[in-house]
Amino acid sequence: MPVPDAETQAPVELFAALADDSRWQILVELSRAPASASALADRLPISRQAIAKHLRVLTDVGLVAAAKVGREVRYEPVGARLSQVARQLDAIARGWDRRLERIKSLAEDANR
Repeated sequence: MPVPDAETQAPVELFAALADDSRWQILVELSRAPASASALADRLPISRQAIAKHLRVLTDVGLVAAAKVGREVRYEPVGARLSQVARQLDAIARGWDRRLERIKSLAEDANR
């Protein structure tokens, strides 16, 4: 399945996927090392069936990719997708920083 483009995908879906605590835990675990749903179920207090559903959501929004290794399917984070989201959030943050600096400057000028 191709990775969705962050420019065309609704950010609501992406952030909804990240907002779930179980999915966040899964993503953190996968950042340590690729793992199968069964391996994740052994490490997390979540059933294997629930892990599989959460992995599907993470895969659908492009944050996780699956690869068949022998008889099992291993999942790993999609670094490029995570970096893409981080860059977008950083751009938004820089925009807010510029606005706040402008407000501060206007307030300082008004007090002189």
